[in-house]
Amino acid sequence: MKNLLILITLAISCISANAQNNIFGKWKTVDDVTGEVKSVVEIYKESGKAYGKIIDITDPEEKDSVCDKCDEDDPRKGKKIMGMIIITGLEQDGKKWDDGKILDPENGKVYSCKIWVEDGKLYVRGYIGISLVGRSQTWLPAQ
Repeated sequence: MKNLLILITLAISCISANAQNNIFGKWKTVDDVTGEVKSVVEIYKESGKAYGKIIDITDPEEKDSVCDKCDEDDPRKGKKIMGMIIITGLEQDGKKWDDGKILDPENGKVYSCKIWVEDGKLYVRGYIGISLVGRSQTWLPAQ
C-alpha cells in the first residue's frame, strides 16, 4: 500500500510539473513597459506547430481596432486584431518553442519568436536576427 501511495504521489507530481511547463492554453499578455494586461492570447497546436490567436482585448475602446500598421503585403493589414493569429509556426525544441514568428499589432512589425514556460508563466521573446536583439514579455495564465 505504501508503494502504491508513493507511485501515485510521483505520478501527480509529474502531471503537475508537466502542466506548469505546458505552453498551450490562454495567457494574459502583459505590456513590458506599463505592466498592464492588454489582451488574452490562446496558444494552440496545429499540425505539430504552435500558434497564438488574440481572443480578448481588455480595453473596450480597442476591441474593434484593426491592424492598420501591418505591412501592405501582410494579409492581416486592415483586419480586426480581435481574433487575429499573431504567433505562427513555432516548433518544439526541448522545453522551448522556437523558429516561429510573432506580430506586434501596435506597430505592425513581425519578429522571429520563441516561447517557453517557467514557474507557470509564459516567456515570449520577439527578436530580429539573433535573439540578443529584441524584446521579451512575460504572460500570465488566464482562467
